[in-house]
Parts: sequence; structure tokens; C-alpha cells
Amino acid sequence: MALKSKVLIVGGTGYLGKRLVKASLAQGHETYVLHRKEIGVDIEKVQMLLSFKQQGAHLVAGSFNDHQSLVNAVKLVDVVVCAISGVHIRSHQILLQLKLVDAIKEAGNVKRFLPSEFGTDPARMENAMEPGRVTFDEKMVVRRAIEEAGIPFTYVSANCFAGYFLGGLCQPGFILPSREHVCLHGDGNQKAIYVDEDDIATYSIKTIDDPRTLNKTVYIRPAKNILSQREVVEIWEKLIGKELLKSSISEQEFLAKIKEQDYAEQVGLTHYYHVCYEGCLANFEIGDGAEEASALYPQVHYTTVEDYMKRYL
Repeated sequence: MALKSKVLIVGGTGYLGKRLVKASLAQGHETYVLHRKEIGVDIEKVQMLLSFKQQGAHLVAGSFNDHQSLVNAVKLVDVVVCAISGVHIRSHQILLQLKLVDAIKEAGNVKRFLPSEFGTDPARMENAMEPGRVTFDEKMVVRRAIEEAGIPFTYVSANCFAGYFLGGLCQPGFILPSREHVCLHGDGNQKAIYVDEDDIATYSIKTIDDPRTLNKTVYIRPAKNILSQREVVEIWEKLIGKELLKSSISEQEFLAKIKEQDYAEQVGLTHYYHVCYEGCLANFEIGDGAEEASALYPQVHYTTVEDYMKRYL
């Protein structure tokens, strides 16, 4: 049996990053976690890093402000997985990855790079609205740099993080489901795809030694989790044994609401608009040159929307 790749996780203390570390260790990879020298007195991150170490991960110091430290870190491994934040309401650092691309190019030993994607496929969002399109545009800048450098890659399009979308019944600004009322986007019938964050990490790590995913986009589209907002609400109603009061916000009202928000909120709401009103995640077939994760890895028992929502009972 071929040796499993050694993996470096960048952004390993983040919302998805910590799950990628766990998945990499669980799948038997020698796992390295980059920790930035600028961590200061962020006690929660330090304690998380120490817990990774106790679980068998190696901690490696490095900084985006120190090119040689990145090169040294990259030289320790076969695969680099980056999960630095691309969410404006948290911290938006997508273009920092260009420094990582430079380090990978110089090191010359990396067999696969998974940049920080994990959402909507930016290659399909060339007509996205301002200001939200900045996320997709910057991810495409990183993709072009990877491909121009000749770095082997896999791009993971994981669609909607379940915690953000299912927790609030697909309503922006809510992450706990109401037992009283829900506001539907239009008629609530546009399909989207919801994936448990732990499953995103599991599938992502599965791709790294798989020749079928080399230089391809992998979409995570578990069949039971391709649902409309209305269907998500119906699942919740079934679980709580009660029908919610429903109102609706029209496309025009939602667009007007976006304009009232600050920049970071506008970026996020624009993404909601494309998902909830245009159905941008589920309105296309996966073509040649791409793969679907749950078909590639049927042995992974993914979390269904219904099972995910039971935690809120």
C-alpha cells in the first residue's frame, strides 16, 4: 500500500481548519499545522494548537511575513491544505495565499495544493454582483497563480456550511432555528446544497492522494442534502412537531435591504442572494474535468440535513 502523504494545514485553528486537522489525523496522515509567530496571547488558539500536538500533529512555526519560514514549512510535506478565512464578517485573507503559492513554487516538492475555497465555485461566478464578487474574483486570482506556477491542485467546492445555513433555516443573521417563524426567500423553492463542516473536512482530505481529483474541481453534493429553503423548513417542522408561521421577502426587497448594510454585511448578503434567489449552487450539471465527492467516496456516511438539525432540538 502506498504511503499516505504528509500534510500541512494552514489556518488550522479556524472554523474549518480545525476540522481539517482532525480529518487528516483520523485518515492516518502525518499532519503538520502551521502556527503563525504573530499569535501573541490568543490563548484559545494556543490551547487548540497544543491539543493538536497531543493528538499527534506536528506544530511548525511560519509567517506570511517571512517567505523562508513558509518555504521551510512546505518542504516538510507532500500536500498543503489552506483554510484561511475568506469571510468578510470574520477576516478576509484570500490573497495572502499568493505568498503561499510563491513558497510552494520555490520549495518544488508539493504534490498537491488545496487552496482556501470550500464554498461556491468561483469559476461559475463571473457575473456575480458587487460587492460580493470580490470573494470570487480573489479566489480566481489565486487559482491563476497556482496554475501559472504549474502546482498540482484540487479545488473543493463545498457549497453551504450547514452551521451557517441550516442553523438559521437559511436566513442570514440567524444560526439557531426559530420554533415560531421563518422568512422565506421569495417562494423558498430555489435548491441549495448543505454540508456538515466535518464532512467537508473528511471529503477534502480524501481527495489529496486520489489521482481522480488531480487538477480538478471536486463538488460536495450529497444527494439527500440538495434541498430548497422550504424543504429545510419542512424538515425542521417535522422534527419539532409544529408548523412555523411564514412570511416572505421578495427579490427586490432583499436587494434593497443589502444596500442598507455596511460593506462586510453586503458581501455576505450578496452571496445569500445568489444562493437563495438564483439557485447558483444547484442549477448546473457537473461536467467533464470535475468530480462529485459523495460519488467518489460512497464509504463516507455523510450527515443528512435531517440528522444535522436534530442537534437543535
